[in-house]
Amino acid sequence: MQRWLIAAAVTCVTAAACSGTPEGTTAQTAPRPQQAEPTNPVVTAGHLAAIEAAGLTGNQRAMQAHMQAMDKDMMRSMHLADPSRPIDHEAARAAVRPLQGVRASVWIDRENLLVMVGGSQYRNTDTIDRICLALQPLGDTLAVVVNVQDVTAKTSEGADTLSRNCQLGMGQRALLQKKRQVDALDPEVRRVFRAQQG
Repeated sequence: MQRWLIAAAVTCVTAAACSGTPEGTTAQTAPRPQQAEPTNPVVTAGHLAAIEAAGLTGNQRAMQAHMQAMDKDMMRSMHLADPSRPIDHEAARAAVRPLQGVRASVWIDRENLLVMVGGSQYRNTDTIDRICLALQPLGDTLAVVVNVQDVTAKTSEGADTLSRNCQLGMGQRALLQKKRQVDALDPEVRRVFRAQQG
């Protein structure tokens, strides 16, 4: 009994300490989309302690809730999208439409959303973040790769598509998510060709 009380107290103290903003810094003003991060061992320890406590008191609902929370954390750390929370494609297009710089959007396949923007200033990761934030209330954005293309580009490099999974870093994909070639010519092939010519 004492063991789970100590673990719960440590979890609460650590969580409170970790959630604060360090002294001398200010919180970010621009919101960031949800990220699929590795499992936090402190949070896992808290769930295990709560499961043990619920078992001692016979609270089956609490045990099940903590087991489900642990399962969800593990799935996110594996970068596996939640199949029970798919994003409706038409609702996603409607959510993206009013964002600044967006000209049009279309789903290439069930995972890749192509968003055409009007200007190089919108072809960046900030635009991808804003799109992902707009999609977040609709379902699990770990299942979505946002591809941003500048329709006003005057050079082939400017027309290259910038792609990123909503919850992962550049170049990363969720488990079982294939990397899709969106541009007609792979930018890497073009760079190699230019290097050979120069």
